[in-house]
Amino acid sequence: MQPEILYEDKDVLAINKPSGLVVHLSSRAKAHYGASSDEEHTLVDWIMSKYPEIKEVGEPGKTPTGQIIYRPGIVHRLDRETSGVMLVAKNQKSFENLKEQFQKHEIEKTYHAFVNGEIKNEEGVIDRPIGRSSKDFRMWSAQRGARGEMREAVTNYKVISRKKINAQGYSFIEVRPKTGRTHQIRVHFKAIHHPLVADSLYAPSTENSLGFKRLALHSYIVTFKDTKDKSHTVTAPYPEDFEKAIKIFNF
Repeated sequence: MQPEILYEDKDVLAINKPSGLVVHLSSRAKAHYGASSDEEHTLVDWIMSKYPEIKEVGEPGKTPTGQIIYRPGIVHRLDRETSGVMLVAKNQKSFENLKEQFQKHEIEKTYHAFVNGEIKNEEGVIDRPIGRSSKDFRMWSAQRGARGEMREAVTNYKVISRKKINAQGYSFIEVRPKTGRTHQIRVHFKAIHHPLVADSLYAPSTENSLGFKRLALHSYIVTFKDTKDKSHTVTAPYPEDFEKAIKIFNF
């Protein structure tokens, strides 16, 4: 459960987050994962132990009781089960720089994922606003019945390969989200009837012949600019479960 450092300079740390490691636990996450979550090791714990000097970098939060929650350098997040590249700012100037790029959708994020079903089109754009699910507080929705504010969400994708296994079709895809809404990729592919493989929240009853024990989503490449406007591209190697699934696809 230890992150791998993929790139580091005086301003930015790029890590390969393993699946299963939560970034930080909010009060909502604690309600979902239970009392045991108080002792759970998080990415924030790892950062605080390895880089204590950046403890106050970023935007700390507060608990309902007023206790400060430090989020050292955290400028974006990945879901607990999602693996791959994640950026951490090492000082406030870098944090503000990365934050602005995320807000302006200037950071290029490329994910690889396995979804259920053989997607017909070679590539496409899913342009559907996202709101909260009316069924479950943990979920979001891009379909009818979503509640609250509907926020713009745009996801670009292309199909890398398709495969039929035990009469069940699958697609291996590259995904480039233009916006960064919570659960955006999971919600968008659920909305077009191709939910991600092994997504226990959005597609709990779908078949899984690829061996995944977690959500089949990997943050593969991130491209960003540093405070001197120099571009950096960081790639996270596939974890073992992705390597095995790719071999099943025989390409």
